[in-house]
Amino acid sequence: MKRRQLIKSAGLMAGLLATAKAGLPEVGNAKKDKKKAALRVAHITDVHIREGDNAPERFTKYLKEIKDQQVDFFLNGGDSINDASYDNVKREQVIQQWALWDKCVATISSHEVHSCIGNHDTWWAAPSKTDEMYGKDYVVQRLKIPARYYSFQKKNWHFIILDGNNKGISLDDEQFQWLEKTLADLPANTPTLLMSHYPILGTTPILVGGGHSDHKKLKDLFYKHRDKVKVCLSGHNHLYDETHYNNVLYCCNGAMSGFWWGKGDKESAGPGYYLETPPGYAILNLHEDGTVTNEYFAKPYI
Repeated sequence: MKRRQLIKSAGLMAGLLATAKAGLPEVGNAKKDKKKAALRVAHITDVHIREGDNAPERFTKYLKEIKDQQVDFFLNGGDSINDASYDNVKREQVIQQWALWDKCVATISSHEVHSCIGNHDTWWAAPSKTDEMYGKDYVVQRLKIPARYYSFQKKNWHFIILDGNNKGISLDDEQFQWLEKTLADLPANTPTLLMSHYPILGTTPILVGGGHSDHKKLKDLFYKHRDKVKVCLSGHNHLYDETHYNNVLYCCNGAMSGFWWGKGDKESAGPGYYLETPPGYAILNLHEDGTVTNEYFAKPYI
């Protein structure tokens, strides 16, 4: 190909790329976000609070740091306590872990914390199903949330909190019907954020599993309401990943505890890493027009 033809072709390709890029929904690093956000929201997940490794002190320090960034409220993605789900966990351990959670979260009492249930939050080893600490109802009580799944409104944004802790990591039929109705009843073009403990779509379920088994069903529902659904948040996998599909931003925002507050499994990357992801939290800027930026703040342990 002659030089003149090469230059002409390169120019055409650059124009096509610029046009394609201009058509993408706005996402990216919150530091580059020049617009004033309608809401600034912190997303913490997989705190796994416990004694040892200075976990309560470190978590409290990060909560203060987040609060100082002038967030409007917190979204907590579950696995708030280290673990209540294994068969050998005793009542006293569950009570102690929730007491630590309460103590840490009390340091941000000026801010609302909207939580979902993680798989490690529920005590299934209670003596019986009638025990007041058995199952999800007790977690709802400890997290001070209205139900295992619920929704709420802030400014022009709607927030939907899901419970994926059901057979096959999915929404049960009752919950899915509620989600269908909730989305259908929202006025057109209401920007909506959904949070589940587990990734609905993304890269991390391909790497380590742990994703929603009903992802195709949810994807179809989100596409039906594509004027509303803007972002889906998750944790569970302790890995950071942003995936864009059908104009929905799926963010698996790492883990506050990183490698479960331990030294990590990736010495070449840094302390506290799980695979290639450091401990951390995310802050989202949610704009009135429905555009979103999600920034992950990495906090490798010192």
